[in-house]
Amino acid sequence: MTGTGSEKVINLRAARKAAARDAARRQGDENAAKFGRSKARKCADDDAAGRAARHLDQHLRQPSEPGDE
Repeated sequence: MTGTGSEKVINLRAARKAAARDAARRQGDENAAKFGRSKARKCADDDAAGRAARHLDQHLRQPSEPGDE
């Protein structure tokens, strides 16, 4: 039993937990790439939506009242 061919002893529970953490990190990175937006991008999108809504509201025709004719 000399040092030839012997591997490093590993804790299987720790290895399983490390593999699960790595898989969760990979999944999180994939989701961030798919769905993630930075805070600045979210604010910019919200501002653009607000400007578009205001622009549309400014061009609405007011309903005529019965006595205005």
